Amino acid sequence: MNLVCDIKRSNLLLMDSYYSADDVATAKVLQFLSYTCASMATFLTYDYACSLHEEWTILLRSRWTKVKSLYIITRYIPFLLIVTELYQYFAPNENTNKCQIVISIYSCLSIISVASSEFFFMLRTYALWDNNRIVLAAMLSAFFAIAVASVYMNVIGVDASHVTISAIPGITGCYRTSSGVQIAISFVLLFAFQLGLVSLTLIRAVQSWRIVNGPLYDILVKHKCFIIHAVC
Repeated sequence: MNLVCDIKRSNLLLMDSYYSADDVATAKVLQFLSYTCASMATFLTYDYACSLHEEWTILLRSRWTKVKSLYIITRYIPFLLIVTELYQYFAPNENTNKCQIVISIYSCLSIISVASSEFFFMLRTYALWDNNRIVLAAMLSAFFAIAVASVYMNVIGVDASHVTISAIPGITGCYRTSSGVQIAISFVLLFAFQLGLVSLTLIRAVQSWRIVNGPLYDILVKHKCFIIHAVC
């Protein structure tokens, strides 16, 4: 055990002596991102494996509708995301243009994933409100406003960012450096929208509780309030 620690320590010392501090920092970031991505892929694969048989049984027995198509996109786009991310961090990317293409594909898949999931939650909220068109118009207006603002912030972030690869042999992958301000603003806007959906669901749950005069906890579970809160 001490021998292994000594070898790792000597490798780090050699790395620090042969390469600059920026190269070492880039290598550490890429290693952290690759380990994180591998962990996420493991949990995602386990989740799919546990529910795949039951899920496909339900999907094959039900008829094809727009909502079913939206569910399939929402459910399985993350799998394409994680595959793209694994390729980004584990495949040798010595060409920055190639890396930029992979990152662009990942960004497009992320937009599709977020949009489809938000549309799915909006449809569920719209159904809870008995197809109230005012509620639907308010949700769509807020969503498109947030989408335009997020796309604008991402465009600014892309212009001010650059692709980074490791100069140290054996460290694969690449990532795009950008300011965290644009990402933080997009996250806050999306969180505010999710909070609005949760508020609409809670209002509807309280209204149902007053009408049926039943246990509030059962109504909250029925309306999936806790699930949406967990997603937020």
